[in-house]
Amino acid sequence: MIKLSVVIITFNEEKNIHRCIESVSEIADDIVVLDSFSTDNTEKICLDSGVKFIKHPFDGYKEQKNRAITHAKYQYILSLDADEALSEELIKSIKEVKENWQYDGYEINRLTNYCGKWIKHCGWYPDKKLRLFDSTKGEWSGNTNLHEKYELIKDAKIKHINGDLLHYSYYSITDHINQINKFTDISSKDLSQRGKNVTTFKIIGSAIFKFIRDYLLKLGFLDGYYGFVICAISAHATFLKYAKLKQLNSLKSVNR
Repeated sequence: MIKLSVVIITFNEEKNIHRCIESVSEIADDIVVLDSFSTDNTEKICLDSGVKFIKHPFDGYKEQKNRAITHAKYQYILSLDADEALSEELIKSIKEVKENWQYDGYEINRLTNYCGKWIKHCGWYPDKKLRLFDSTKGEWSGNTNLHEKYELIKDAKIKHINGDLLHYSYYSITDHINQINKFTDISSKDLSQRGKNVTTFKIIGSAIFKFIRDYLLKLGFLDGYYGFVICAISAHATFLKYAKLKQLNSLKSVNR
């Protein structure tokens, strides 16, 4: 049986971190939490749980996730966000993998809880994630810090395993709106820095297409009221990303 390190990055996660740590207790041989100097009770909860707790200033999601791995005891890693937890079926699957590790990485479906409701459509499920892997075979990478992903070496062997990674994303609509405002600031700046341009037609058309795709084509309406809310806010996020990009490009032109 292989030994497994669970690595988690945190910042002000007192609502979530205990559930995350508790959910991995049956499969973890080592738990590392890398924290970005939380100002709430995250540190106390982690220390009370007996995990290895390390602090480092936040310099990007992929940077923090790669750094957390360097503090792990073992090369086999389960990488989690603090607002995630393992379902019972996933715990069983990981136990089986530990008994007979044959692949370079294992892919997992992520199921999101939004304001107390599990979302099965809207393009949110199955949200496949590579989170269980041999850390000698890859690293966290990505063009922006909003779309980081674990990339294995060329020709790596990957298997999908049963069970869901439970994602407790937003406790309120306000949380969701605040997050998209933050994320669209980051994504629009990244697009501007890479020389991307946008027209007014694309700003409007992309937002409309996003809503139609997620609510109708991806069956968001089957998730009821919160399905509509998610699709509307996601469309608004698309609108904000491109509107902010257009504004940034205009400011650059003025300052030249």
